[in-house]
Amino acid sequence: MNSYYNRILSATGLAGENKRWLGLLLMVVLFGTYACSPSSSVTDNQQEQTTESSNIQSLDEVTPPSPDPRVGLQGGLFDAEEAIWNLEMLSTTPPPKDFVGSTNSDLAFKGNYAIQGNYNGFMVWDISNPSDPSLVVDFLCPASQSDVSVYGDLLFVSGEGLGGRLDCGTEGVDKKVSDERLRGIRIFDISDIENPEYVSNVQTCRGSHTHSVLDDPQEDENVYVYVSGSAPVRPEEELPGCSDAPPSEDLNSALFRIEVIQVPLDNPENAKIVNSPRIFENLTEAPTHGMSPADKEQIEKAKEEGAFVAEIFGQPRIIPDRYVQQMLAQVVKQRGGEGEPTAQDSAALRENIGEMIEERFGGNDEEEEENLMANRGPNQCHDITLYPEIGLAGGACEGYGLLLDIEDPANPKRVDAVADSNFAYWHSATFNNEGDKVLFTDEWGGGGQPKCREKDPMEWGANAIFTIDENNEMNFQSYFKMPAPQTPQENCVAHNGSLIPVPDRDIMVQSWYQGGISIFDWTDPNNPVEIAYHDRGPIDSTRMQMGGSWSVYWYNGVIVNSEIARGLDIFELKPSPYLTKNEIAAANTVTFEQLNPQGQPKYDWPATFALAKAYIDQLERGEGLSMNSINNARKQLSAAENASGAKQQELLNGLADNMESQASASSQTAKVNKLVNTLQKLAAK
Repeated sequence: MNSYYNRILSATGLAGENKRWLGLLLMVVLFGTYACSPSSSVTDNQQEQTTESSNIQSLDEVTPPSPDPRVGLQGGLFDAEEAIWNLEMLSTTPPPKDFVGSTNSDLAFKGNYAIQGNYNGFMVWDISNPSDPSLVVDFLCPASQSDVSVYGDLLFVSGEGLGGRLDCGTEGVDKKVSDERLRGIRIFDISDIENPEYVSNVQTCRGSHTHSVLDDPQEDENVYVYVSGSAPVRPEEELPGCSDAPPSEDLNSALFRIEVIQVPLDNPENAKIVNSPRIFENLTEAPTHGMSPADKEQIEKAKEEGAFVAEIFGQPRIIPDRYVQQMLAQVVKQRGGEGEPTAQDSAALRENIGEMIEERFGGNDEEEEENLMANRGPNQCHDITLYPEIGLAGGACEGYGLLLDIEDPANPKRVDAVADSNFAYWHSATFNNEGDKVLFTDEWGGGGQPKCREKDPMEWGANAIFTIDENNEMNFQSYFKMPAPQTPQENCVAHNGSLIPVPDRDIMVQSWYQGGISIFDWTDPNNPVEIAYHDRGPIDSTRMQMGGSWSVYWYNGVIVNSEIARGLDIFELKPSPYLTKNEIAAANTVTFEQLNPQGQPKYDWPATFALAKAYIDQLERGEGLSMNSINNARKQLSAAENASGAKQQELLNGLADNMESQASASSQTAKVNKLVNTLQKLAAK
């Protein structure tokens, strides 16, 4: 573990003559800021923090708990050990009976409600008391993944799996072609949120793995839903017009495109596909990487232990026992036998397992088709994050990250594309608030594999951070990966998250499946720094079991986490030297009536004393003003806050004039000007 940890902190060091570091070390000795050992069930190395200058530290001085308490946590479904740093858990709530054992997926928010998708349907939680959320609705309507979004009184739910039914039945669909199958978008009326009404659906050729809702600022009558389908194309007999031929053979092919659905707000039952833009045109096959050292070791160990290994998509993979047993039963049946498989049956399976896997899960036996599809880029997106305020979207599309122009909602156009051999599967995107940076996640291993082991490269299964220039071109800056090594029993890789509206900083909370949740600052795109986290031990310490954080988002002052196996977690931020209580208070002044993280909103901060104090804290952290100026500004602002009427106005204007006079000499002129602007707005109230 030490070598892994040292790689993460290689950029930091202790300057022997640096008095600030010496003071920090004395604080460590005197006050015990390092965490307890990993054996404790809940670990937090933070004492009560204030915003006094001695407690504000540069991100170059971040000192996380050491040794990392996330390493070595004991497992369990609802009784696993936990590690937490700079966060407070307000509640954790298990799912209702019909949803236990079924995967919890994505989240959307409306008013006081968190809507949580699940492969069995969706749940609505009242989170008005985040310490004690209550279940409002558990709507049984199976379909993977059941990703959810809201707009006004409408709820949109994705369906992609073969078992989803138009009538929301639980019996599944057992026919290859069926007019009862749902693959696409379900639309519910939630004007009475306690009684959702299923009003419509839009079927698509590849279903909806994910979707994103676009509210066009120029249009009041419709919203648009961008659909990303990743499943095989359904038969034309099931949905007319569906074709899986290469586009060179069929211009209407369902491959190499996304779907744009137009939803009339007054008549959502008339929702329909209005465009299928081919945003992948002229992209070539993306570069890839091979197996990591940890993967190679795992494969060799599995072979030595007698596991069944087959090559799938060019890489050897361990075949799960449930599939092995099914294929062994098939071997017994083919030879006309009965009962348990014999040693000869096992040997026959080992010899033919590649062909049987291809037969069971599909393969490409047509050399002509291989040639037609060779060297083509991605044929679908996993996720598209829309940022209508800047007219752009980030498409995470298999082997590429795309930047899309969405000024015309029904006709998105690609303006840039990036590829990276360190990335295996571009999964999702997040813009910073200014829209001049974008972060892409890499779901290496598909989310069901352990990809945060000690020997896994830090650039694989990570985030890639890009700046966006005035020509809408993306330029790579750095990677960030949750730094705590996880066990082979924990699926772990980058997954869904969102910005936290801390003014003038780019801070994100992100899920890492069984790697837990991580909060990091990427204001400096070349130096992202983790500043908070929460993690649990594995679901099962003896074998891989799916679990962990599917998605985690900030919403109206709390952080809500959809835990795949354990239910719903709610946290709030704790002040620390890297995020002050004033910065948290300013973030909490940003509120929404609804939120879809894949329809990213622009954060605007009202002029408050908390915002002014946050800017002063940041000026201290960045050494933008002298400590004498910082202390005087705090005293004057405190006096103004305790005054009223004309006296308050006089004090605020005086402080604004004082700060304005120092702006040009500051190393952070722009931030000083933001402080001045805030003070002037407060004075004008």
